[in-house]
Amino acid sequence: MQRKAYVPGVAALLAALLAGCSGGSDDGATTDHSNPGQPGVASRAAQPGKYRTLPEPCRAVGHKTLDSLLPGIQEIADEQQREKAYAGEPTLAYDTDRKVGCRWKVESADATDHLFVDFERVVSYDTSVSDDSEAERLFAQRVDAAHLPEPVVSESAPASDSASASVSGSPSGTPSPGASSTGPGAPSSAPASGSSSPASPSSSPSASDGTPTDLQPRLLDDLGDEAFVDDELNTSGSTAERRTVTVAFRTSNVMVTVEYAEQPATVGVVPDSKEMQDRARKLASQLADSLGG
Repeated sequence: MQRKAYVPGVAALLAALLAGCSGGSDDGATTDHSNPGQPGVASRAAQPGKYRTLPEPCRAVGHKTLDSLLPGIQEIADEQQREKAYAGEPTLAYDTDRKVGCRWKVESADATDHLFVDFERVVSYDTSVSDDSEAERLFAQRVDAAHLPEPVVSESAPASDSASASVSGSPSGTPSPGASSTGPGAPSSAPASGSSSPASPSSSPSASDGTPTDLQPRLLDDLGDEAFVDDELNTSGSTAERRTVTVAFRTSNVMVTVEYAEQPATVGVVPDSKEMQDRARKLASQLADSLGG
């Protein structure tokens, strides 16, 4: 019986086909065959965050900034005590690559000021979730926990505006039922001498804690990837009122918190909300710049 001739080319082709069926990708990625509609797509781990380390928190705030936030620091006569006040006190940290902070407290003749700066680097332990996405999720929880009020929309425009635009949502210029009847042409309704001023916290359209409406806790759009400011005025019996302003922001996978508080030495004196917010936001902006955010 005559045997069939052996064809080397056919054998080589069969060997190549068998190797292709059983082999993996050359770049080390695992070939994902779970989706039959996309054969050969490799599943890769999510990208790590931009930041791998954190700054030294007690050195993150310069002396000039501390002079502004903590006026009493310049009143300290003893040079060693003053330098100690500038140095701050680091918070307890078990992993300085993940979370660090620093506190300052300075008393003056007028008030006691507190400053706290905190840095947290977020790392995702889920290979399918990036560090940035995990930081975004955690920051959203912080925003929810702050219970920021809904933005207040003023129904009437400032007196300098035209009368036709005095009431929002009323093209004809007719005040809505809830709008104030006081306009540019209306007679003055200022109280008599000795009576309470309508601009006092109890009678103005500001919040019950005395914070003006445009300074209420709110989201910020000019700081990091996302940010918010919180403003709280606390009273404790007969002691002076303490105001705490918190500015928090996220840039990539790092979340930063600036907490600035002041308690006047005199009962009845209320810390200025705008001044404190401006100082805290300026510091937060400096920290964002130092991170490269």
